[in-house]
Amino acid sequence: MLSNKQKKKLLKNKKQTALTAKDTDYIAEMKHYRDLFKDYPSVVFLINNVIESDHLIKSGILPQDLPELILPNNIQDEIFKKINAKFAKDDPQGDKLWAKLSEALPKLDKALRNYRDYLEEKYGMWAYISAPFVKDLAEYIGKNSVLEIMAGNGYISKGLRNLGVKVYPTDSLTWTKENQTGKHQLLPIEQMDAISAIKKYASEVNYVIMSWSPDKDPIDQQVLQEIRKADNKQLKLIVIGEKNGATNSKKFWELAKFVDENQAKKLNVHHQPFDLIKDQVYLVE
Repeated sequence: MLSNKQKKKLLKNKKQTALTAKDTDYIAEMKHYRDLFKDYPSVVFLINNVIESDHLIKSGILPQDLPELILPNNIQDEIFKKINAKFAKDDPQGDKLWAKLSEALPKLDKALRNYRDYLEEKYGMWAYISAPFVKDLAEYIGKNSVLEIMAGNGYISKGLRNLGVKVYPTDSLTWTKENQTGKHQLLPIEQMDAISAIKKYASEVNYVIMSWSPDKDPIDQQVLQEIRKADNKQLKLIVIGEKNGATNSKKFWELAKFVDENQAKKLNVHHQPFDLIKDQVYLVE
């Protein structure tokens, strides 16, 4: 099991080598690997999930859930057995195919693990927001109204609004110069910092959604304090992030009071990790 320090170091290295649309066509590469490994359904399954997910997001539609994007532990054995069954022991064609697939495997593994980086850089999608998850979230919110702070491009708010939830999407939009956040809005985002948004809408909503707050920014602590002192005592914070990991400040996780844990488990049925980031949904007061 990786420690948080080791995981963050690995993630930092991964970021530095992440695929970008400028350097290479990520989806074209994935299609190449799908052709290369066409005889291995477990591999094709993972690649098809990535390709379909990208297609839906590109079309402005929330994607489906993703499986864990990790190659099967026994994939090399599977390839070896299949090649041995197809080619004679001394057939150079079998050796050539084995070498080709063996060389491609670590590259494919890296590409699968880089899918989150691709989504961040291509679409400004940081938390992976699926249609089934948003449906569960809308059912949990019910007839209440909700404020989303740090909404980015509005994936959560757009999904909720499509399901009839009254939602106020807001974001300071200060990150637009650094990445794709706020540059490809799925619906109009009201430019407003998190604290100002809570002050404005606290009396009109029962929920505040905060997704993937930066891990070194104390704004999440200020958000928690602002919610706790609001006149609306029904106000509850819905947090999407990795506890003591890639998102939110350490102090926030210390201050957070987790409530309705059974409801949170239901929300996490369709918000499952697909890579090294183990983000979850938390209900906080």
